Amino acid sequence: MHPSSQDLHDVLIILAAAVLVVPIFQRLRSSPVLGYLVAGTLIGPSALGIVSDISGVTILANFGVVFLLFTIGLELSIERLKAIRSHVFGLGTLQVVLTAGLFWLAARWLGQPREAAVILAGGLALSSTAIVLQILVERGELPTRHGRVSFAILLLQDLAVVPLLTLVPLLASHDTRLAGALGLAALKAVGALVVILIVGRLLLRPALRIVASAKSPELFTGVTLLVVLGVSYLTEMAGLSMALGAFLAGLLIAETEYRHQVEGDIEPFRGILLALFFMTIGMSIDLSLVVEHAAVVVMLVTALVAGKALVMTGLCRAFGFPMAVSTHVGLSLGQGGEFAFVLFSLAMTLGILSMETGQMMLAVVALSMALTPFLMTAGRRLAVALTPRNELAELRRTEQDARDFKGHVIIAGFGRVGQTVARLLEAQRLPYMAFDLEPSRIAEGRARGLPIYYGDASRVEVLKAAGIGRARAAVVTLDQPLAAERAVAAIRRLCPLLDIHARARDHEHQIHLQEAGATHVVPEMMEGSLHLAGTLLRSLGRSQEEVAGVMEEFRGAAYARLTGLIPPRPEPKAGASGPSPNEGLNGPATSHTESDGKKRMVE
Repeated sequence: MHPSSQDLHDVLIILAAAVLVVPIFQRLRSSPVLGYLVAGTLIGPSALGIVSDISGVTILANFGVVFLLFTIGLELSIERLKAIRSHVFGLGTLQVVLTAGLFWLAARWLGQPREAAVILAGGLALSSTAIVLQILVERGELPTRHGRVSFAILLLQDLAVVPLLTLVPLLASHDTRLAGALGLAALKAVGALVVILIVGRLLLRPALRIVASAKSPELFTGVTLLVVLGVSYLTEMAGLSMALGAFLAGLLIAETEYRHQVEGDIEPFRGILLALFFMTIGMSIDLSLVVEHAAVVVMLVTALVAGKALVMTGLCRAFGFPMAVSTHVGLSLGQGGEFAFVLFSLAMTLGILSMETGQMMLAVVALSMALTPFLMTAGRRLAVALTPRNELAELRRTEQDARDFKGHVIIAGFGRVGQTVARLLEAQRLPYMAFDLEPSRIAEGRARGLPIYYGDASRVEVLKAAGIGRARAAVVTLDQPLAAERAVAAIRRLCPLLDIHARARDHEHQIHLQEAGATHVVPEMMEGSLHLAGTLLRSLGRSQEEVAGVMEEFRGAAYARLTGLIPPRPEPKAGASGPSPNEGLNGPATSHTESDGKKRMVE
């Protein structure tokens, strides 16, 4: 078979495996990343052997990491990045240095040559940017405190790849000008970053404006890909990683008005290429080596995860983070990273690492990456158990304040929707207690005298402190779908009869919220589209009563379809007046007060 045909054959097999295996893991409510890793292992050379050579696929799959970092850059901005610079260069630098030092001592103690120990230590000090960020995004934890700290450390680790890649050929040639070469590489990298940021900020917005004026979606998508891959190529030429270049491109576009359009254009490429990347990691696991040296592999994986977790936890504590956040970060970043594959493969080619040692460490890194979803879940549970003193104080304050509340409403999430709900409740003189995890929102709300508290609404102790047993209703408006589902499930477990209202992103999210125990679910996309349609009909000359009647009918049918109950089409009665204007956006079984609030929320 022609090489290109073989590569296409392998890609088709990989995609077919993903289609078969990943839905099973989604049904089990497990991370799709784990599904990709398992699927890759099954079809790889050491298992079924359906795909025997992954070199051709790996080149394509590596672009998955590029597009992931680009998406992360889009969600940030240069100003927000400045806010975490102390974590990036302070905490991140210390993590790499101390972890590498620990592993260098361990490698020397195990008899590895000095040069090999340096490569092993540097490679193992890095964590998996691709897997950790993907899981943080999936679980809605990237904006949280541990998510931001994890991201800062991963960003510095990507920067650390530059001196490490420079170091490998120098160690192989036994060049004595080590410090000078590393300094030159660092200077070159910093210069490239400065040039890209300055030129990008000056030229990118005007260029995108010109492209957008052409009103050609194909041209806009093409230019977006050119920006992502072009900046990635420039950073690679400067000795940096392509992923870091993609991140910079995302930061630059995030400051323009085209960020949302770009994000939509890139999403299909990111998803499929990232799936390929995770599956190639699974295919790289040598099961025969793992089975033959099972005891050694288990000990090495345990030492890797435990060593990194302890170092990161200790450093986070030293930087003033609570124990809950510190342990969560430590376990989340305890695995090896994708750049270790590059470093170790290059070191084996140049003779710094023996083939046996290199293959063993590649298997250890791959297995540790496969454990990441479980480690991050364990980190979250441990964080819940290790409630720090400041959170205990917050819980006591919440509990004390809640004693004065009865028949109140619990609001989980104090973003845009949560604040709108709170204002409506205030207007009706209805008591409420709001919870959020964003310190700036809490500080702003308390400055205005609002009853908002720091707390995770999916935690039993937080809900009990808020007097959930005395509450009249709960409203879940959290932005992240999984976080919203966890909050609904926790509230329902404590209060089987409580009225729980929740906001859904789409139809699938609505089903999950209903399964978790929500009483009333409002799909924001449907409500927004109905409101837009109503505005359109009124502008086309339809009366308020006509619009209200049509909206009521469509809403009733739509909600019935979502819940599996399709009512008969209502027959219009002659001379019957339509609903009042206040009921124009309300469901047929919704009370006036609730519906009026829902209407204003949409507006």
